Amino acid sequence: MRPKQALETTRDGLTRSTHALTADATRDVRNLRDSLRVYILCIIVAALMGIAGWAFLAALNWATATREAHLWLFLLLPIVNVATAWIYRNHGLRAQRGNNLVIDSTLGGSPIHRRMGLLTFVCSTATHLAGGSAGREGAAVQMGGTIASTVASAFHVTGHDRRDVMMAGISAAFGAAFGTPLAGAFFGMEMCFIGKLDYSAALYCLTGSFVGDFVSRGLGSTFVFQPIGAVPSMQPATIALVIVAAILFGLTARLFTFCIRTVKRFYARFFPNYLAAAVVSGLVLIALFLGCKLHLYGGLSEWLVPAAFRGQTTLADPIAKLGMTALTVGAGFQGGEVTPLFGIGASLGGWFGEATLGEPDFMAALGMLGLFGSALNVPVTTIMLGIDMFGGTAGAYFVIVSFVGYLVAGHSAVYPAQRIITPKRRSLKEDAELSVADALERHRTIVEVHEPSHTDAETAAPSTKDEQ
Repeated sequence: MRPKQALETTRDGLTRSTHALTADATRDVRNLRDSLRVYILCIIVAALMGIAGWAFLAALNWATATREAHLWLFLLLPIVNVATAWIYRNHGLRAQRGNNLVIDSTLGGSPIHRRMGLLTFVCSTATHLAGGSAGREGAAVQMGGTIASTVASAFHVTGHDRRDVMMAGISAAFGAAFGTPLAGAFFGMEMCFIGKLDYSAALYCLTGSFVGDFVSRGLGSTFVFQPIGAVPSMQPATIALVIVAAILFGLTARLFTFCIRTVKRFYARFFPNYLAAAVVSGLVLIALFLGCKLHLYGGLSEWLVPAAFRGQTTLADPIAKLGMTALTVGAGFQGGEVTPLFGIGASLGGWFGEATLGEPDFMAALGMLGLFGSALNVPVTTIMLGIDMFGGTAGAYFVIVSFVGYLVAGHSAVYPAQRIITPKRRSLKEDAELSVADALERHRTIVEVHEPSHTDAETAAPSTKDEQ
């Protein structure tokens, strides 16, 4: 090559490199600008959710204290359920779908109407005032999703940016409602999927959860976690016992979701008039809470956790709480499932720990985590929740319980709208890319046409297609 040609070739190469560097720099600046905008919006959403979370927790504390002082408020259960059902049916738009709507909105981009947050706040508080056995996570996530959707629409945020804002809102809701910012950060990344963490939203979810928790605590929210007295050393016998406990927690989580679906299907089948179903379900709960003296299992039943850690629960406690929660949530009362899952898991674990180890607190802690993670399909969130609540000393056991329970629970879930990205077992590989509701419908269809070679344990579960 002649010197002149070589010089021209070098000059062309330098020009192309300069153009490439300029394009990269321009793209990086644009991405940084867009990311900073999304980050600021996530902080706004988290701060608003922190305020909403504090107000909601204060309302629940008032409702709980009032009900415990006046047990006659249980008589309001039919009225509360009729009012809730009528409002959601006639004025709730799609709000009746609850957290499933938040999941679909996060992944699909459809907006959530502002009234959803207000409805879930008022109706969930009414549920607890009347004694319905429900939690607070569902309402908090719905409020977080509503706030995030509203902010995203106000600032014309669409596409992947909107998805990041929505996930940050979910994280902020969990952090503000439970005082567990690490778990909240991962919950936003994990809630919408089975078998996936959306790490692209990691910074937004982490910030959202910590800001939500900080604002909620700053306004006066308090959170108390029970300590684990002693963590057993990692011996083969202890590991084996923890695995057995994790299997028990996973099976209980499956039973929990099955019971809720069964109650929903029962009322839909035998009471075509939704208001009649609301009245009957309220009367059934009154008969059980007051007639059978099960009122201690109404509302959040937060007494179950410290009692379990002290070894003061029996097998009857998780059974009673599970049954009352299924009858409440399955009948359409507003609230959530996580706090009842904590009570069920702690009391079951405390009983199991007392029977096997002679010490309840270690297994009570694992029961809280195991049942939560198995029912919601969020194993990494579960590990972080354990660190938030109990520190990292028992971290290895948190991992065992989280993933064993996750596998045992199969493709059942509290949230039927969750998308199955990575099936849990080879026998469930055909469920990939389906929602949980669609997967359960597929299993039911397979059972009906007698093809056992393609079934799994989940095939016994009823269809949840109508729950979407």
